[in-house]
Amino acid sequence: MLVSRRKSMGLSQTVVASRLGISQNRLSELEKNPAHLTLDRLLALTAILGLDLVLQEKGKPSTAGVEW
Repeated sequence: MLVSRRKSMGLSQTVVASRLGISQNRLSELEKNPAHLTLDRLLALTAILGLDLVLQEKGKPSTAGVEW
């Protein structure tokens, strides 16, 4: 999802990597294996891509879009 979002926004790996303060090669590695993203870097990346990170209990149905 992160790669497709980056591409849909017309952002190159070089631009996003620069905003994250890492090399383009490192961003390429992280896109191939996102499990290696640190929480700080994941939060920064989602901010750059205009995404929200949502936490919910396992096994609970998604409540995305539900107002409380």
